Amino acid sequence: MDAIAADRRTEARLGEARARIGLIIPSVNSLSEPQFNRFAPAGLGVHVTRARVAGEWKRPLDEMAAEIALSAQLLADCGPDLIVFHCTDTSMTAGPQGEEQLLSLIRAAAGVEAVATSRLVLEALQALALDKVVVISPYRTNENVIRYLRASGVDVVHDVALGLTAREFVTVPPQRWAEIARQNDRSEANGIFLSCTNTTQIEAIAEIERALDKPVVNSNQAVLWGCVNRLRSALGTLPPMPALGRLMQRTN
Repeated sequence: MDAIAADRRTEARLGEARARIGLIIPSVNSLSEPQFNRFAPAGLGVHVTRARVAGEWKRPLDEMAAEIALSAQLLADCGPDLIVFHCTDTSMTAGPQGEEQLLSLIRAAAGVEAVATSRLVLEALQALALDKVVVISPYRTNENVIRYLRASGVDVVHDVALGLTAREFVTVPPQRWAEIARQNDRSEANGIFLSCTNTTQIEAIAEIERALDKPVVNSNQAVLWGCVNRLRSALGTLPPMPALGRLMQRTN
């Protein structure tokens, strides 16, 4: 009955959408869709298409350009107000300059405003005044994330990469993410960044904030926050979302 009720809530929310977002997600991603449909506020329609842009299919931007452009065009057909290139590591790989090239490609292909997970994560960190963070991810290495954050003025004082394959990302439960955050917090860090769009990290945010008394940013949470802020005039007043932590209390 809970699953049926959730499906009906999603159908009702999409049917009365006052604003719509489109997500281009990695083809291996299986968690962004259910998480956005669970946590997105009433009135926000969420639409998704896939591209082979991460994991074993990740390659230089010029080699992925045609596939990304096609994904953007397909999303544009359903009339979103905003398109998000939704992969943290890939959007951070080429740094802020490469990120802008990626967004220009999507805008040109779709004729719709675009933003990347990387930029929304950075905006979230800035909104919470986080300039010294611990980065935690399921990746084999956090090198791309650290380089992007440091180029954008955010110091990474410690990082943890679990070294998992792309298909293993989803196997880590929320309680484990919370445990890793507690074990790897640093006194000089003023926040935690949980990096990845295809994990259960979003479900650990509230627990980590309670345990550490520090703000937590996660990729899916940051994207939802950033989209809601950009579309607030259409969405209107929204109810509190305490499960998504302190970030959701910050509005532009």
